[in-house]
This record gives sequence, structure tokens and C-alpha cells, in this order.
Amino acid sequence: GDGECDGGEYDTEECGYDGGDCGAFNEEYPECTVDDPSSIGDGECDGGEYNTEECAYDGGDCAVFNEYPECTVDNPSSIGDGECDGEEYNTEECAYDGGDCAVFNEYPECTV
Repeated sequence: GDGECDGGEYDTEECGYDGGDCGAFNEEYPECTVDDPSSIGDGECDGGEYNTEECAYDGGDCAVFNEYPECTVDNPSSIGDGECDGEEYNTEECAYDGGDCAVFNEYPECTV
């Protein structure tokens, strides 16, 4: 009961759903089972088990990333964050980093 839902083994009936801290989370996402519930809806797309229907696609954090279903990158929050991350982010599947690489791609001979 420290004011934050810690999830995992704390979010059980035996532990009082983390001393009551997980009540609101469990009500809003009853089928979402993640280790760090505080990451749901924190403004950053965490991907993986967080980016599921049960977890409301990371509480909406993965909305931009999910516009590119063929894009598979390690850090989904980098897509469309205003910075061209290059490499696997700067691909057609990832819409050229969600548009972040548009200016960079104007100079195809540039290799920096």
C-alpha cells in the first residue's frame, strides 16, 4: 500500500491487490497481467505484453506505433517521436520512423 500498483505477485488476492493500490488498475484493465502496471498509460509505448487488447494497447500509448503493423523495432516509442532514429526505424514498414526521417531522407547520399 504505497500508492502505486506494483503488479506481479503483489497484485493478488492474498496480498490485498497490493494493499489496495491495484484496485483502479484491475477495474480498468481486468485481463491485463503485466509486471509493471504503472507503465500502462504513462505516455511511452512499451510494446510486447503491454501492447495488447487486454491492456488497451498500453493504455493508448501504442496508438502511433500500431499504425504500422509491419514495423518491428526494439523501442516502439521512438516511432514518431520527432527524432530520426535511422536503421530499422527508417524503413517503409515503419513509415520512415513515423515521418521523423523525412528531412534526412531528402539527402540519400548522406551516410552519417
